Amino acid sequence: MDNKNMSIIERIKDSDIYFSFIKSPTAIISSIILLIIFFSSFFVELVAPFNPFDPSSLSLMDAFTPPSWSQDGVSKFILGTDGQGRDMLSTILYGSRISLIVGFSAILFSLILGVALGLTAGYFGGKYEMIVMRITDVQLTVPSILMALLVDGIARGLISKELHDEMAIYVLIFAIGISEWPQFARVSRAATLVEKNKDYVSASTIIGVSNILIMFKHILPNILRPILVIGTIGLALAIIAESTLSFLGVGVPPTTPSLGTLIRIGNDFLFSGEWWITFFPAIFLVVLAFSINLLGDWMRDTLNPKLN
Repeated sequence: MDNKNMSIIERIKDSDIYFSFIKSPTAIISSIILLIIFFSSFFVELVAPFNPFDPSSLSLMDAFTPPSWSQDGVSKFILGTDGQGRDMLSTILYGSRISLIVGFSAILFSLILGVALGLTAGYFGGKYEMIVMRITDVQLTVPSILMALLVDGIARGLISKELHDEMAIYVLIFAIGISEWPQFARVSRAATLVEKNKDYVSASTIIGVSNILIMFKHILPNILRPILVIGTIGLALAIIAESTLSFLGVGVPPTTPSLGTLIRIGNDFLFSGEWWITFFPAIFLVVLAFSINLLGDWMRDTLNPKLN
């Protein structure tokens, strides 16, 4: 077992991707930042100094405490507190987990839907391909944020406010995911058109392999590289879309704040001098999205050298 693990490690170290990674300071730094953020967000109970959603640990006497390095700052509140006396660092970490969960889930949903439609459209062709690609073209003319707002508005009209608040995260995931699938469909369809004319697909067809197996066992693994690149960059867009919707008040409810909700709440106090309430969540969001984009750019250059 150890020899097998060692061989896998050695193959990874001998790969072009590993060599490109260790030679790219941008990829290394962005990966380290993302690992720290992901670990801090998903294991926030172990990392955060306070639980900002435990009423017994909050005190209104601590409200609007500035960052610890300010004149009136307190050492235990490194980034200060908000209007409810919640520690900003802990609140940001808890809020970022919601943003990451929504972003990952939305981009996974759009990836599965887009790849399934693009793969089948490219493989079968005909009227089915024409219909799928025309729908894709139409949706690409509508900005993603407007499509997400439309879906959320329809959901609010169909279900009660109480039920919508309970299902807000799921509605948000669906709204963002349904607005991002066209890019996956176009890329997977174009890659499938190339792959289906190759000899291994013809050989599989001759020996009687079913179309489902050919598409998902043979063609799909060979078109994953550009899809993964788009998925990585799309993750940053999904997180920004979630934050935008929450900032506009149509995302997750205030009881389960995300980064966008924290920025919106802090914006109300921006001009009264409590700048840190909106500044630190905004900086955290920028660093998160920027790191994901840098890693996505590195993946694009490495996995698709023809784009250089």
